[in-house]
Amino acid sequence: QVQLVESGGGLVQAGGSLRLSCVASGRTFSNYAMGWFRQAPGKEREFVGCISRYGSSTYYADSVKGRFTISRDNAKNTVYLQMNSLKPEDTAVYYCAADVQGGLTSSSRDYDYWGQGTQVTVST
Repeated sequence: QVQLVESGGGLVQAGGSLRLSCVASGRTFSNYAMGWFRQAPGKEREFVGCISRYGSSTYYADSVKGRFTISRDNAKNTVYLQMNSLKPEDTAVYYCAADVQGGLTSSSRDYDYWGQGTQVTVST
């Protein structure tokens, strides 16, 4: 299976910004729709947003809409999550995931490959 590696997490003050990256192995990155999810301690993993195979379409959870932006650079096998106006409730481990079938889906069950996650902590 392909490997997904997230980076860019860290500690940031409320109102600040972070940019997460997810680098995928393999030659078929453009065949995958990509999603971002997050999980806070004691909570279920929740959908953040996703992007279509060639980046023409995106879809976001209401909780991050207008603040977060997903983009991708298929030449670099990389998908990004730009996070602005961060809030303490955004604190979580953030995961990227790949959907071989493509399309836009918020269901974690539709994704085939997952990264190990990167911690984002937003302080007050």
